[in-house]
Amino acid sequence: MPSAPLILVLNAGSSSLKLAAFSGDRLVLRAGVERTNQTPDQRRLWIVDPEGQTIEHGPVPTIDSSSLLQAVIDTLVTLCPGQRITAVGHRVVHGGDRFTAPVRVTPEVLVELESLTPLAPLHQPHNVGEIRTALRILPDVPQVACFDTAFHATMPWQERMLGLPRKYYQQGVKRYGFHGLSYESIASRLPAIDPRAAVGRTVVCHLGSGASLCAMSGGKSIATTMSFTPLDGLLMSTRAGAIDAGVILHLLRNEQLSPDQIEHLLDRESGLLGVSGISSDLRDLLASPAPEAAEAVDLFCYRVVRDIGAMTAALGGLDAIVFTAGIGENSPDVRERVCIQLAWLGIEFDSAANLAGSVTLHSQHSRVSVLRIQTDEEAVIARQTANALVD
Repeated sequence: MPSAPLILVLNAGSSSLKLAAFSGDRLVLRAGVERTNQTPDQRRLWIVDPEGQTIEHGPVPTIDSSSLLQAVIDTLVTLCPGQRITAVGHRVVHGGDRFTAPVRVTPEVLVELESLTPLAPLHQPHNVGEIRTALRILPDVPQVACFDTAFHATMPWQERMLGLPRKYYQQGVKRYGFHGLSYESIASRLPAIDPRAAVGRTVVCHLGSGASLCAMSGGKSIATTMSFTPLDGLLMSTRAGAIDAGVILHLLRNEQLSPDQIEHLLDRESGLLGVSGISSDLRDLLASPAPEAAEAVDLFCYRVVRDIGAMTAALGGLDAIVFTAGIGENSPDVRERVCIQLAWLGIEFDSAANLAGSVTLHSQHSRVSVLRIQTDEEAVIARQTANALVD
C-alpha cells in the first residue's frame, strides 16, 4: 500500500522560522530556528520527531532559510524513505481584501502578495521570501498560501471601519486583524476541551513576540486588537502597539524623523525592548533585577488586561479566556498577573494548576473558564493546503 504524501509547512514569524511535515493528519517532524531577530550567536536550530524527541539541536550562526529547508528535507528523506513532498503550505500574514481563503501560488499571486508588504513590513517579506526559497528548492511542488487575515473576515463592519473618510475604507484602509491561523487552531480544539467556550463568548490571548487578542463568539472572530497592520493593539516584543496618531505627527514635525525612521522606531525599537532598554524577550526581562525590566513586564500585562476588557465589551460578556503562543503557553507569571487583575469578571484562578502547566487554570466555581491551549498553526496550514489542492 503506497505511503501517504507529505505536506511541508513553512511558518516564518517576526522572531522565528518554523517548519513541519505532515503525512495526512499525522505529524512527521517539526523544525525551526528561534530568535531570528537577534544576533546570529543567539539563534538555535532544532528538529524534533512527533514524540518531541530531539533529532538535532544547537547554535546556527550561519543558517538561512534555504539551508534550514534543505536540512529538513534531508531529515525527511532519512525518516520517511519512499515518501515525497507533494505540497508546501506557507503562512502569509497579510491577504488584503482579496485573499480570504487559501490560494495556490502563481507568479501573479506572488506579485500581489509582495504588493502588501507596506501593510506588514516585519512579516510579509519573510513570508514571500520563504515561498521563493521553496519554489527554488522544490520547483515542481505546488505551493499554497494560507492567510493570517482570513479568519477575521467574519468581523462586522463596525469593527473593520476606522474613523476616517469613507473613501479610505473603500480603498482598503480598514481593520484586518492577524494571527488568524493561530485563532483557527484554538477554535478547532475548543469543542473537545471546553464546549461552553466553543459555542460561547471567548477571548483568545495570542501572546508571543507579536501579541494580539481575538474576541470569538461561537468560534468566529468578531473583534481583535491588531488593525490595519500588525502594529496596533497590545505592547509587543519590539512593537509599540496602540499609540495616539498625534505622537506620529509630533515625531514628524518636532523630531524631524522620516516615515522610514518612524516605521523602524515603532516596529523594531519599541515594545518590551524600548520600555526596558534591556531586551525584547520577556524571559530575559522576568530574570532581570532591573526596575526597567519589571516595568516593561507590568506594562505588557496591564495592556493585556485592559484590552481583554474591551474584547469582553464587544462580546457582551465573557465565558472563557484562552492563553496561547510562546508567552501565553509558557509564562505562568504572565498568566497569573493577568487573571488576578481580572478577578472582577468572576475568575477564580488556580495557581497550582497554572504552575503545573495544566490546560484548565480555573477553579471549580469560577464563572469564567481559563485555559492554556497550545496553538498549532502548522497543522492548520497543512489542512488548508490539502483542502486547497482538492478544491
